[in-house]
Formats: sequence, structure tokens, C-alpha cells
Amino acid sequence: MKTWFVNKDSIVRKIWGKADTVLFIFAGAAAEFALNKAVDWLYFTGKLPADPLGRLFSTVTYSRKIIFSEMETAMQAIDQITAIHTAVEKNRNAQIPDWAYRDVLFLLIDYSIRSFELLERKLSGAEKAEVFHVFYSVGKQMRLNGLPLTYEEYCVMRSEHLQQNLISSEFTIDLYRQYKKHLGPTRYVVLQQVQLMLVPGAVKKLLLPQKTAIIRPFLLIYKLLKFFKLEGIFKNALLPATYKEQVRKLETAN
Repeated sequence: MKTWFVNKDSIVRKIWGKADTVLFIFAGAAAEFALNKAVDWLYFTGKLPADPLGRLFSTVTYSRKIIFSEMETAMQAIDQITAIHTAVEKNRNAQIPDWAYRDVLFLLIDYSIRSFELLERKLSGAEKAEVFHVFYSVGKQMRLNGLPLTYEEYCVMRSEHLQQNLISSEFTIDLYRQYKKHLGPTRYVVLQQVQLMLVPGAVKKLLLPQKTAIIRPFLLIYKLLKFFKLEGIFKNALLPATYKEQVRKLETAN
């Protein structure tokens, strides 16, 4: 009998099995990566500024590979992530701080919940705790220090991290310049509008001068399109044609 890293009836599979939800997680991650005080680590290899969308898709792809895999395959994928970061640390002759690793896990938890609730429905306390537990298991396999043990502890630490580990820097400005270059002006505006609806106040305050998302009414239209299975129009609007196939595959691993 197969043992899965995430149970097949888990809310986490429902969240990460929907392309639109994953794209919203992608949008939230794009904002926080730009503000994180450790973003210089992502610049060290040159991959992030050269291909920011590809780099973020890589993070999403690894997350999905873990969530939809059998236990052994998922553990191997997590170990591979650890090995990649260890190699970068050796090349730079420095160590990525534990809080930077935790921040990535924390934002994946947060935007998984925020994206699903924005597009689908409110999650119960037990479902939110389940989302936390899955990513806690990832962090535990990565041997990260200082992880919260419960969803309640996570909420406290997430709030602290948002206050302590975000800064608007020259990396922020450059990364958003790269987003605009790779997305094009129209999709770049869509990205910012999605972020306005999605990100926590601390992120919005540092990053987005506009405070109200003008596309919020269109979210209701999108939900109606989903009902009639016509939502592909919106998905194609969010990312360049280069990524259409990758977006399509986001619906197939559940």
C-alpha cells in the first residue's frame, strides 16, 4: 500500500491542485521574495534577476512535487532542496540564516490559506492547522531550527517575521523591474492588483503605494467564469504564453 506525504483527501491537495490558487500563491511569494532581508542569497547565483518567473515557478514546482508524491519521493525532493542550498552556501562561503528558510515555509503556509480563501471559501481551524503541519513536516525533514510546533505558534512567529525580516531595498526595486520586464506592462499591473488583494498589511505597506485593489469586483466575475469552466481566460492573462503549458500542468497532478 502506498504511503503519501500528504493524504489524498487533504485540504492541502485541494489548494495546490488548482492552477488559479497556485498562481495566487505565486503572486504572494513574488512580493515577499522581493522584500525579504535575505533576498541577496537569491541574487547570488544570478538566476533570480535573470529569470524571476522561472525561479518562482521552480519553488512552486518543488512544493507541488512534494505535496503530490509518495513519502519516499517527497523526502528525496526535500533532501534535494537542502543539497542545492548547501552548495550555494559553500560557493558563497557563508550560511543562509535559519530565519530565511523559515520565512519561505511561513509564506507558503500563509499564501496557501489566503489564496484558497480569496478564491474558494474560508478554511476551518483544523484545515489551517493541516496546511501548517504539511509544511512543518517539510521544514523538519530539512532539519531547520526554531520551527513552531503548532499552527497557533506559527501565527505568532509569522507576525514577528513580517515585522522583523522585510525591507524595501535596491534588490526590491530591481526585482520588480525584472517582473515588469518579463511580464510586460499589462500583466505587471494584474500582478500588483492580485498582490493588493492577497498580501498582509506589512507587505502592502512596504511595497504597494496603492491601498485598494480596483480589480476586486472582477474577482466575482472570475468566480462566475469558474462556475461555467471559462476561467482559462484569466489564467492566461496572468502569465506570458511561455508559461501556458506549465499553468495547464498545475491542474493535472491532483
